[in-house]
Amino acid sequence: MKEVEIEAKSKEEAIRLATEKLNANENEIIYTIKEETSGRLFKSSTYNIKATTLINLVEEIKEYLKEIITNLGLDVQFESSIRERKITVAMYADNNAILIGKDGKTLKALEILVKQKIMNDYNVNINISLDVENYKEKRIKNLEYLAKKVAREVRSTKVEASLENMNSFERRIVHNILTNFKGIKTESEGEEPNRHVIIKPTEN
Repeated sequence: MKEVEIEAKSKEEAIRLATEKLNANENEIIYTIKEETSGRLFKSSTYNIKATTLINLVEEIKEYLKEIITNLGLDVQFESSIRERKITVAMYADNNAILIGKDGKTLKALEILVKQKIMNDYNVNINISLDVENYKEKRIKNLEYLAKKVAREVRSTKVEASLENMNSFERRIVHNILTNFKGIKTESEGEEPNRHVIIKPTEN
């Protein structure tokens, strides 16, 4: 992966020099301060940073994922995009079910591993989303359909209902889709990983 190390008298100068060497603007790079030396008598402060572009980072992520997935005995292809510093990587394998895992757990684990690698290498949190065969989009649509269906039953029967255990992202989807749904309210109960949404009837 193409990366540069820059030493300069200020962080701003180091970033400027990094963008010039990488032929990118500041929004297209990530960097970590490797060393910061405070100025002393007759000696100025110095900043040493390591930087790379988001495009180069995506290529590193693909290589990292390919190594992991190949060790699982799978062949994989990638499609990626960068939008407003959010990296999205779509994966297509000869057995997508293995990559997704039960309830998306393998996919989530891969995402955690990638984020941790970026943190270890650059000490920055990057908004990154991994997906397999549009699993996340399909999961969102299924959750929205289920939430509305159960909400209608609760509103009709006046009997509360508990949904399956969900992660925080999935619970947020349910809460959001039912925010303006008349006649019901939603609450989250339980402790992770057994936290779930309860849909309750309201008086109005």
